[in-house]
Amino acid sequence: MKLEKLVGERFKERPADCVINSHAFFLRGGYMKGVANGIYSSFLPLKRITHKIEEIIRQEMDALDGQEVQLPVVLPASLWEESGRYQSVGAELMRFSDRNGSPLVLGMTHEEAAVQLVREYGQSYGRYPFFIYQIQTKFRDEARPRGGMIRVREFTMKDGYSFHTSEQDLEAFYARCLEAYERIFQRVGLPEVISVASDSGMMGGGVSHEFMLLTPVGEDTVVLCPECGYRANMEAAVCRMENNRDEVSAPLEAVYTPNIHTIEDVCEFLHSPQEKSCKAVVYQREDDNSVFVLFLRGDLEVNEARLNAYLGCGIRPAVITPETGLHPGYIGPVGLPDSIPMLLDRSLCGANNLSCGGNREEYHYVGLDMAREFPNAEYHDFAKAKEGGLCPVCGKPALQIRRGIEVGNIFQLGDKYTRSMGMQYLDQNGEAQYPIMGCYGIGVGRLAASVCEARHDDYGPIWPVSIAPWQLHLCCMRADDSAAHDCADRFYEELQKAGVEVLYDDRKVSAGVMFSDADLLGIPFRLIVSPRNLKNGVCEFSARDKSFSEQLPLDEAVRLVTGRIREALA
Repeated sequence: MKLEKLVGERFKERPADCVINSHAFFLRGGYMKGVANGIYSSFLPLKRITHKIEEIIRQEMDALDGQEVQLPVVLPASLWEESGRYQSVGAELMRFSDRNGSPLVLGMTHEEAAVQLVREYGQSYGRYPFFIYQIQTKFRDEARPRGGMIRVREFTMKDGYSFHTSEQDLEAFYARCLEAYERIFQRVGLPEVISVASDSGMMGGGVSHEFMLLTPVGEDTVVLCPECGYRANMEAAVCRMENNRDEVSAPLEAVYTPNIHTIEDVCEFLHSPQEKSCKAVVYQREDDNSVFVLFLRGDLEVNEARLNAYLGCGIRPAVITPETGLHPGYIGPVGLPDSIPMLLDRSLCGANNLSCGGNREEYHYVGLDMAREFPNAEYHDFAKAKEGGLCPVCGKPALQIRRGIEVGNIFQLGDKYTRSMGMQYLDQNGEAQYPIMGCYGIGVGRLAASVCEARHDDYGPIWPVSIAPWQLHLCCMRADDSAAHDCADRFYEELQKAGVEVLYDDRKVSAGVMFSDADLLGIPFRLIVSPRNLKNGVCEFSARDKSFSEQLPLDEAVRLVTGRIREALA
């Protein structure tokens, strides 16, 4: 490919709205162009990168006896009604109707379509297990797309679905798939990706893992323990806290606290730490709009994913009206109206001498003893883990909170979809059973952007050779010099015959423009032909990451360059 024919502009200035490097480089380097919020068109360099990522994924999925299929982007709403997700999934599912008024959806995930494809095929136990996968366009109407390809609305994803007749068989395949994912990330140039226990969310099921690239620009929160290796995303992480109970419990006493509403202000007014306070968070259930109050230790935040799972429905912050009988800023567990259900986080269990709302204007209580005031209370895990908190595995106060980009996920779905959609098989005894499923996803564009986040310098991406748009960037300096141009032309032909993917720049531009474009394109190897080097019978061969730069004899250059690239690909 000649660079002068490459469609797409490259420019020096960083777009003002790009806070993430991959977003800026993809726009500056002519990889993509915005179409609408969270929707992009791809130019050839990005298309070549994602194609190579897809081929690596295909190889690993085929090695698991996966069979590639293609499921529709547009699906009848009736499939999602079968599973129950048409009603349970929110506005991120794009719903519309065709000209006949039939309701349709744009597939944001394809569990329903996968079951519909194979439920007649999978009627006999002898056909299990089997695994299908696709690489397909999806649409998720994200409320806040950000970071270019990191979080978009339209995206390409590999999603796979395995079907099994036993938990043991699913667990064995799940373990194999986890290893395959680790190989995929290794091969695309992200060996530092880690797997973490995760919350299944709207996918349903039990065991699930996310694969995270730890980076400050990530939008997911990961909880790590360096002492024992515990890893989980924030939604799935367990918060363990020790309450150092005071030897003497003070009596419960109402204190006048005028114009003081927040935990921070209350604790400052009372000269006590936030750990010795009880915080109220008021929610409404989405299924019946009823109001309830969750109480937890004042220094902690609510893990709404765990709260959702406990309640079995969605929640939202409550709109507190006078009819509720609640006093915002002064809500506490003692004297809470009987009509308001109360939930208690485990961080309050055994705590005493706490401050809390007094359930009347401008008053708080001090001396709250949970064991004394609520001897029969039940406590559950509703709080987020925090930096320095106790590890739920080893018990050491070593938890670390990090940011990460989710580049893949896998779920053990159980029979959530096969049962709701009536997929059954006859077992060895002729009895009808529901198969159980696993689900396995990788976002292709997000993975490309994540590689760029991990592999770049101030001037552009540094693509691993396994997924680079081209393997070699051939630069002809002073293309107006006939000797240099003839030599570069000869290299271009011979390298292509040797099977090397070459991007050839023979434009009559300055060295600064040529090298700036080369840096933005991030091709791992660079071969430079110039009149000055030709006088010495050599050309310059270097790495984009600046790990080496060397002079090669002209008559040995093609052989040596080809050999170096083959070594890098091995």
